Amino acid sequence: MIETTTKYPKQTPVMARKISARREGLFIEMEDGKYLIPWNECSTRLAAAKQYERLAIRISPMNIGIHWPLIDEDLAVGPLVKGRKVEGN
Repeated sequence: MIETTTKYPKQTPVMARKISARREGLFIEMEDGKYLIPWNECSTRLAAAKQYERLAIRISPMNIGIHWPLIDEDLAVGPLVKGRKVEGN
């Protein structure tokens, strides 16, 4: 008899409802709340980017990733919000 096991447990993807680039950082709205992440805590590319480069932001079709085409940066939503406190409304 062959036993099949799942090597990797299924994980629910972390999805954003809404994203926006603000002067002070990246704003992510999710089902559990809102997060404001300073640019220097997102990535070194975003920390060094000009504001107009940060404003050119796109969310992936499945809402799990964020892309900045002007600086060729891609980040997943999950690691950005992991361990962070939810901002007030």
